[in-house]
Amino acid sequence: MSDETHPPAGPATFREVFAQREFRALFHAAALSWIGDYMAKAAVTVMVYQQTESVALSAAAFAISYLPWLVGGPLLATVAERHSYRTVMVICDLIRMVLIGLVAVPGVPVEVMLVLLFATTLANPPSQAAKSALMPVILAGDRLVVGISLNTSASQAAQVGGYVAGAAIAAVNPRVALLIDAATFAVSAAIIRFGVRQRPPAMTRAHRSHLLRETGDGFRIVFANPVLRAIAVLVFTSMLFAIVPEGLAAAWAAEHTGNESERGLAQALIMAASPVGFILGGLLIGRAVRPDVRRALIRPFAVLAPLALVPALFDPPPLVVAGLAAVCGFAVAGLMPVANGLFVQALPHGFRARAFGVMATGTQVMQGIAVFTTGLLADRFSIPVVVGFWSVAGVLVMALAATQWPSAERFNAAIAAASRVSAPPAQPTGEASAPRQPTGEARSDPDATPRPSSPSAGISAL
Repeated sequence: MSDETHPPAGPATFREVFAQREFRALFHAAALSWIGDYMAKAAVTVMVYQQTESVALSAAAFAISYLPWLVGGPLLATVAERHSYRTVMVICDLIRMVLIGLVAVPGVPVEVMLVLLFATTLANPPSQAAKSALMPVILAGDRLVVGISLNTSASQAAQVGGYVAGAAIAAVNPRVALLIDAATFAVSAAIIRFGVRQRPPAMTRAHRSHLLRETGDGFRIVFANPVLRAIAVLVFTSMLFAIVPEGLAAAWAAEHTGNESERGLAQALIMAASPVGFILGGLLIGRAVRPDVRRALIRPFAVLAPLALVPALFDPPPLVVAGLAAVCGFAVAGLMPVANGLFVQALPHGFRARAFGVMATGTQVMQGIAVFTTGLLADRFSIPVVVGFWSVAGVLVMALAATQWPSAERFNAAIAAASRVSAPPAQPTGEASAPRQPTGEARSDPDATPRPSSPSAGISAL
């Protein structure tokens, strides 16, 4: 049996993961881009506010990076399936390098700046989808889970460091931060070009239908398959609760502090606590806990994430709130990389980028709903009451979602089936497709490119 269907007794080590040359390239390229991105976000908000003195426009400049996922994330992610993953990532990096460089040009009107920022973020879904789809090709078994843990922890660390560095640079000259961001994309493109192997597209021209239908297949494979649907529900639901302290941090800090300096410190503590907890949890759980134990801990961690925030009902001081948020972040880190690893392994090659688009969009939507809803409630009730009862509801919802979590046997069967599924070329519009069947044994060559599969073939019956 492969190590993907039966996890090894001990966890993969960081050394084993970093020994893979292509993973090193993806990791370093992504880390550079993340740091540059967060620096740019901090700098752009300063630039827009300096030019307009409008809090709304400054917030819009910050929030614009979420729009592509909401208005067309799955569609843009599908593009990554049609082309070589390496080519997609390199082109997206170069596009973002040029557009961010234009934002940094002195004298650019705010309206043009916002348009350029939006155009820049349109490259995020295909680039991130290509990277996500490539990960299970270059890392097998438990190395994939550890690799995901390293990536997510690095992303959280980049968020903290990027915001701090961006704010510091922006205080002197925000355009410098934007130029640094453009440079990180240039270096990232070079690292990927020379550090990642060129592979054929997951979907060849002979197997294309049209973009909307292919995008719809991504939704169908996620939600028609009980195993993948269970993962999606757990991940989406966890996002409804983990983001709340960060989203309400500014108002929460204002209620507990008396001056600007104390308020800023309290807000920073609350906002940074969850990423710090996530970093610690991702590295500790990913490295020190056996794969089978990690799987068993998914459900307890799912309940612990909202449970950690229930004591907010008692209106603790900001330092305690930060501690609660850190525990929540730790719990989310205990479940997310493992769930993500199971998810990508249970997907047939040729659908991973599209499924990533579905999951990323759902995550963004759920976070937005959580912050917007709790913000509205906080206008009528105190923040501790809102967060506390919201988290109590979260414990109940997550406990219910945990009861629907598939057994290890069903996960193993789904992963084995996904490695066997293949499909014939897409039929022209209007023609009925013949039933699609698994094609026998899994390919042993990790670089082989099976044909895209039907969302309902093989694995959907598990």
